[in-house]
Amino acid sequence: MRLYEAKPDGAAKGAVIVIMEAFGVNDHIEDVTRRIATAGFHGVSPDLFHRGGGGTVAYDDFPRMFQMFESVSDDGSLVDVDAALDYLEGHGFHRDQIGIIGFCWGGRLAFLTASRRAIGASVSFYGGGIVAPGGLPFDPLIEEAKSLKTPWLGIFGERDQSIPIAGVEELSSELDRANPVPHEVVRYDADHGFHCDARPDAYDADSAKDAWARAIAWFETHLA
Repeated sequence: MRLYEAKPDGAAKGAVIVIMEAFGVNDHIEDVTRRIATAGFHGVSPDLFHRGGGGTVAYDDFPRMFQMFESVSDDGSLVDVDAALDYLEGHGFHRDQIGIIGFCWGGRLAFLTASRRAIGASVSFYGGGIVAPGGLPFDPLIEEAKSLKTPWLGIFGERDQSIPIAGVEELSSELDRANPVPHEVVRYDADHGFHCDARPDAYDADSAKDAWARAIAWFETHLA
C-alpha cells in the first residue's frame, strides 16, 4: 500500500493519518498532508484504492470513481488504517499521540475509526455516509455514535445536498446522549467539499480557513 508521507521540521507534536476523498491520494490530499506537517505533525496518507490497483480519479469522473470503490470495504479500510497506525508506532508514536483526519468519504472512515479504535483524536470534514448513504455502497454510521472511543470533531456544510442537516442534528444528539467521549459538531454556510481548493465550484476560503484552524486545535488539544 502506497503511503504518502510528510514530516515537520524538528520534533513532531504527534502524528496524523490523512484519509483521502473519494478520488484517491491526489495532489490535493498530498498537499493537505504537507499542511499537517507544516502544523507540526508527522503526516501520512494511505492509498486506500490499492486493492484495485491504486491511483487517483479526476473530480468529474464519477463512473471511474464508482469503479474504484468496487475494491473498497469498511473492513479492508480499517485494516489499512491499522497498517498506518503500525507504521507510525514504528516511528515511536503511541496510539494516543496519533490522530486521523478525513475528507468526503474519508470523513466517514475517520468517524468509523473513532468508533472502532481508541487513538488520540479524529476529525471528519463533510463525511459523506455518516448520517446518510451519500451515493456510495456503505451503510450510514449513526448507530456507531454510542461506541465512540476517540475524541471526534465533525465539520459539515449547511448547503451540502448530500448530507441532510436533519441527519447531522440527529448525530449530534445521539453523541450527546450516548457517549462521554469528547465530541463536537460544527456547521458552516458552505457546500460539500468546501475545504478543497482544487474544486473552485465548492471551495469557500473563509470557511476552509476557520475549519482547518479548528482541526489543528483539536489535534493540539487531544493528542498526548
